[in-house]
Amino acid sequence: MSTEESTGFEPATGDGPPIAEPAAARAASVRTAFEGLLQIRRLTGAARPDPEAAPAPWELNRPVRAVALALERSGATPSAVDPSGRRVSAGYRVSDGESADSVRVEWTGPPGSGAAHDEEEALAGCASALREVGWTVLLYRGPRRRRYLEVEPPSGLSGGHARS
Repeated sequence: MSTEESTGFEPATGDGPPIAEPAAARAASVRTAFEGLLQIRRLTGAARPDPEAAPAPWELNRPVRAVALALERSGATPSAVDPSGRRVSAGYRVSDGESADSVRVEWTGPPGSGAAHDEEEALAGCASALREVGWTVLLYRGPRRRRYLEVEPPSGLSGGHARS
């Protein structure tokens, strides 16, 4: 039994170990998970003109997982850490945002990885991918002028306050 079969699918947030699963198998798992998410949107958003155009209640209650799944589905590269928590690869990192309904997306990596240099273009790609699946995305500059995205549900949708 694979790890995924025993624990369920977990999208890469950028705070886990490097993905060990073969690329084709991981892509199939991501595709299946995203198709399931679209089905949830269709079932819970039937009253909307386009039920797939905005996050479902499931996503609003698990925004970190939902945003990570959307980014992984887009082909963006997640960052990763080793068992000691040291960053070992450059990529996106999804974490809780400033408010209960928001998520922060950063482009980060180990020293010397070039993540700071790549962040503007990489975050633009992340923002585009998230907007395509119905999230509201704002670009900010934080400490040391590093850019990050604040991702929120569209106006009129609010989620629970559970964190994932």
